[in-house]
Amino acid sequence: MSEARKSEPTLKDSIITYLKGVRAEWDKVTWPDKRQVAVETVIVLVVVFFFTLLVYIYDVLFEFVFGLIPGG
Repeated sequence: MSEARKSEPTLKDSIITYLKGVRAEWDKVTWPDKRQVAVETVIVLVVVFFFTLLVYIYDVLFEFVFGLIPGG
């Protein structure tokens, strides 16, 4: 029975193996350069601003249209 316990990895061994795998995968990651990050950040901000403005315009439009309904 003690031989079976020796072949099973301990929690510490499992964590160490996991972290080694994380480190190996981390080294494979290719990070974007600063210019690409800046350009994509601006694109995201423009898209968010556009859709925020679109929702605001729809809100004002629907408020106006529902204001025309009597009793509302």
